[in-house]
Amino acid sequence: MLKRKDINMTEGPLLKNIILYTLPIIFTGVLQLLFNAADLVVVGRFGGSVCVAAVGSTGALINLIINMFIGLSVGAGVTVARAKGAGNDAEVHKAVHTAVLTSLVSGAVLIGIGVASAGTLLKMMKTPGDILPLATKYMRIYFVGMLSSMVYNFGAAILRALGDTRGPLIYLTAAGVVNVLLNLLFVTAFGMDVDGVAWATVISQTLAAALVLLALARRDDSARLIFKKLRVYSDSLRQIMRIGLPAGLQSVMFNISNVIIQSSVNSFGLVAVNSGNSAAGNIEGFVYVSMNAFHQTALNFAGQNVGAGKTRRVNQILACCLVCVTVAGAALGVLGYVFGRQLLSIYIVDSPEAIEFGLVRLSLICLPYFLCGQMDVTTGALRGMGSSFLPMVITVVGVCVLRVVWIYTVFAMPQYHTLDMLYLSYVISWIVSFLAQLAAFRAVYNNRLRKEVASV
Repeated sequence: MLKRKDINMTEGPLLKNIILYTLPIIFTGVLQLLFNAADLVVVGRFGGSVCVAAVGSTGALINLIINMFIGLSVGAGVTVARAKGAGNDAEVHKAVHTAVLTSLVSGAVLIGIGVASAGTLLKMMKTPGDILPLATKYMRIYFVGMLSSMVYNFGAAILRALGDTRGPLIYLTAAGVVNVLLNLLFVTAFGMDVDGVAWATVISQTLAAALVLLALARRDDSARLIFKKLRVYSDSLRQIMRIGLPAGLQSVMFNISNVIIQSSVNSFGLVAVNSGNSAAGNIEGFVYVSMNAFHQTALNFAGQNVGAGKTRRVNQILACCLVCVTVAGAALGVLGYVFGRQLLSIYIVDSPEAIEFGLVRLSLICLPYFLCGQMDVTTGALRGMGSSFLPMVITVVGVCVLRVVWIYTVFAMPQYHTLDMLYLSYVISWIVSFLAQLAAFRAVYNNRLRKEVASV
């Protein structure tokens, strides 16, 4: 029986259910960003722009390392959603227990990688010497919390696949409040800097992970987590890997291009550039998570409807999500740019020059950010239908390869070695990839529809 807090994805009015399902994901994503935003604001206020640059400079590298495993959580969500849509309780049970155990193993692996390689990788990114020690310290402590981070991300993906988006929001709200309070305590009362905000993040992530596990353990359906029954079911693991590995590889390649872009920002050799870029990137993050929520909606709605044999609804799901993400992305992008100076001033209090550099980024990335949302939503619908390799290839070529080629050709020319030309690579890659993803969706959708009709 459908729980009252679970959204029905296979029946009822699509637009209403999509909005009700997506809003908690948006709020959850905003809260997740507030973890890092609180870090930046607190260290910016009490440690200055050098600390802001140190924390911000780790973002692309951290995402590069962890996103392969976050991709596996996408695979877990799709596997659970399709089993739920098909009404197969045994498969739901196996998928949930396999996913949770996978999250524990993933977290342990990430702790080893991040703690051991932080300094070396930051040097390879040409991180400026005056922020390198602080950036290394922050990154090593941050990775101590990877076990909790993976458990939360996998657990939240499972709950969303089942139709529950409010639960993860509630758990992260509690963790977010703890994070902010600990930031202030560690930095202002204990005199810590980046290490204080890093430990605050680790502790708050642990709370969120504990709450999500408790929620799964207290369910009264086939998705109930029974700790003594944790094991890897080979068929569930294969499905998780089939969807999750391409998703993870895509994220890795995506973030390799972002690491190269961060290295290009570092090449200007100015803390002001790095600080402005980091603060603007954090502001844009709030726009991105709002749009990415519709990606998760398209993913899970498509997954459940394909599992239920209702492929025709997937076309309507994509259309609704594309309209919603365009409106949300365009509105938030304009607001982010119009109030850019005021927003940047929250993060940066000691460098007007850094604020100006941040405004350059907001004008070229934040305003047209809805294009990125359109690309991601189409990718989500494709993965929900079970196609993960094709969108990976499109994104690798259309986003990653294109940006790298741009940096080593156009941006490398002395007359075009500017922040404007660097940021322009984002917009071009979004347009190219969205058009290719849309064409791929039509092909996969029509093929699945023909198979579904033939099987009737």
